[in-house]
Amino acid sequence: MDKERKLEEEILASFERGEWQPSPKNKSEITRFAAMAAASLTKDKRVNIRISSRDLDDIQAKAAEEAIPYQTLMASVLHKYVTGRLVEPSPNIALRSSGTTRQKKRRAT
Repeated sequence: MDKERKLEEEILASFERGEWQPSPKNKSEITRFAAMAAASLTKDKRVNIRISSRDLDDIQAKAAEEAIPYQTLMASVLHKYVTGRLVEPSPNIALRSSGTTRQKKRRAT
């Protein structure tokens, strides 16, 4: 049995034994958090940018790997950048997706 499955079963058993209790949050705090979430998720502006077709192909490939729309991925990356939470990749991580590598090989032949 894998670790994740075992952990899920332990959590379920704990819940079924009644060991879980609701967090003692007051209504004003819940309302405040709900308002913060709604404000951060509001997409009220549209932008148009020009990028290379190669970069767009790579973004779309990465989005497909993550199973999310590519525009959502782009918005997420921009949000992380402006909030200071964008993490630089390790030097050993490939900067281009495998799809681009295959395209380069096809173009060369």
